[in-house]
Amino acid sequence: MEYISTRGGTRAVDFEGALFSGYAPDGGLFMPQSIPSLDRDTLRHWSSLCYRELVKELCSLFISAELVPRNALNDQIDRAFSRFRHKDVVHLSRLKDGLNVLELWHGVTYAFKDLSLSCTGQFLQYFLEKKQKHVTVLVGTSGDTGSSAIESVRGQKNMDIFVLLPKGFCTQIQELQMTTVIEDNVHVFAAHGNSDEIDEPIKELFADVDFARKHNLMSLNSINWSRIMVQIAHYFYAYFQCAPSLDTTPLPVVEIVVPTGGGGNIAAGCIAQKMGLPVRLVAVVNSNDIIHRTVQQGDFSLAESVKATLASAMDIQEPYNVERILWLLSGSDSHLIKMLMEQFSVSKRVKLPEDLHRKLSETLRSCSASDEDIVGAMRRCWEENGYLLCPHSAVAAHYHYSQPDTTPRCCLAPASAAKFQDAVLRAGLVPQIPPEITALTAMETRSTALERGQDWAQVLRGRIEAVAQQW
Repeated sequence: MEYISTRGGTRAVDFEGALFSGYAPDGGLFMPQSIPSLDRDTLRHWSSLCYRELVKELCSLFISAELVPRNALNDQIDRAFSRFRHKDVVHLSRLKDGLNVLELWHGVTYAFKDLSLSCTGQFLQYFLEKKQKHVTVLVGTSGDTGSSAIESVRGQKNMDIFVLLPKGFCTQIQELQMTTVIEDNVHVFAAHGNSDEIDEPIKELFADVDFARKHNLMSLNSINWSRIMVQIAHYFYAYFQCAPSLDTTPLPVVEIVVPTGGGGNIAAGCIAQKMGLPVRLVAVVNSNDIIHRTVQQGDFSLAESVKATLASAMDIQEPYNVERILWLLSGSDSHLIKMLMEQFSVSKRVKLPEDLHRKLSETLRSCSASDEDIVGAMRRCWEENGYLLCPHSAVAAHYHYSQPDTTPRCCLAPASAAKFQDAVLRAGLVPQIPPEITALTAMETRSTALERGQDWAQVLRGRIEAVAQQW
């Protein structure tokens, strides 16, 4: 299995090459050169597997056994999930009115990103130990990615991680999950800007090819293929849990509702669909609705500003994984994708070609939810089930409540309500706070402020250089 850039200007790399990259050198994102197609017998066999075993099967399709022998791959995935609180790693809650909620948040930081990042951390460690190499991980976060990435590499001698968080745009708990990790290899920066603004210095450093090469710069944001790959498993597991039977022809369809910010999770769903999984995908967003507008109107363009919402991890205006989705739907037309993305980079506004927009709207449904919709869904779910949803999961529940359908449906729940106490209180409900979360407020914190007017890229550059002197 080899990986190529969505923009077509880079030679193919193996999984290791894609893993250790941020953006491809031509500015694109790595994708498999070919997507494996699964037959009915394989789907029937996989339907009996637990989540952990499904991840192993899926990863083995995208990582060659020559690169990582299957027994080593299995061990890495077992280690990755060893710190999860639920014995099944993920859990499906079947609630009233056909609301099925797939809880993807039983990892250390109570967020779905623990699933893919814990595996990615193991893959990195495997290659780094073999090659006695050091890497510098650079991550921008809208809330959950930073803490999950930190937990996946904390204390590792051959990795330093630099995380930029948007001060005031994360919840206090999200911020504390990053700033309370006091490790020599963890460097947290609290930037006075929004999620899109903190991406700019990161892009600048990756674009400096000499600097990136000198410091073995890499990303653990969802530009990293490894994260997308692991997330494909969510869709297979959700399908097998919710499909009424696999004995009918054709196989039954299950609708999967996906809270969407940067678009990595929904990109994984599109790949699962391409592999032959009979799922109908719904991308649900908050008031930052660029993906909704792209699906509905072919209008891939920025709004005037990022709106702060209760579903803060989805307060994103530039969902970079849309590039992967468009590449997939265009029949791997890298020339077209390069043209569209370069246009977007300059003007922040692209009207999709008619044919590509038609394919996108056939592949995805979409919906946007206001803060009032989110609060309403949280209240209703609690009143009917005694079940607390986080505001991101509530975006999916809002779609479920407002769009009744006889098709089996599964809503992905990306985070625990415990991380979003303000939203729970706003809904007039009582937060349920685990002791690990409560303990954060009494812990020592460490971070560096990035003020407006500073050259953030230069500050980062200087810190990375200083840390490199200590190796």
